[in-house]
Amino acid sequence: MKEKALKLLGLMRRANAIQPGEDRAGDTVQAGRAKLLLLASDTADNARRRAEHLVNGRRAQLVELPFDRTELGEALGLGGCSMAAVTDLGFAGALTELLAAIDPERYAELAAETDRRRSKAQRRKKETEALKRKKKNNC
Repeated sequence: MKEKALKLLGLMRRANAIQPGEDRAGDTVQAGRAKLLLLASDTADNARRRAEHLVNGRRAQLVELPFDRTELGEALGLGGCSMAAVTDLGFAGALTELLAAIDPERYAELAAETDRRRSKAQRRKKETEALKRKKKNNC
């Protein structure tokens, strides 16, 4: 399962659905586009505090991965990476489901919350499309 999660991170990078690195991830969270803020398991304390500060009061969820900086960096095609921001809700849901399969005690609640957010976003999208069709038919 860990291998699947690492491959998914690589797919996210190719799909431009993840912003690796402290600066890019921080900018993404501050802009409100991040769904998850990922931390490597061996992230330095000052970077961990910065990540906690970034997500405080925002909609992004902070996730400590079961991978170290080297594993995360290799999955993303970098030398090393301690922080990354996921910007796509579908990818975020898929990743949290894989993490919950790896360690249910640690990630089950995160996966449930991400799934709830994904369902809510899909419902809003359907409602918006229905309103657009209704307006088009009424005109």
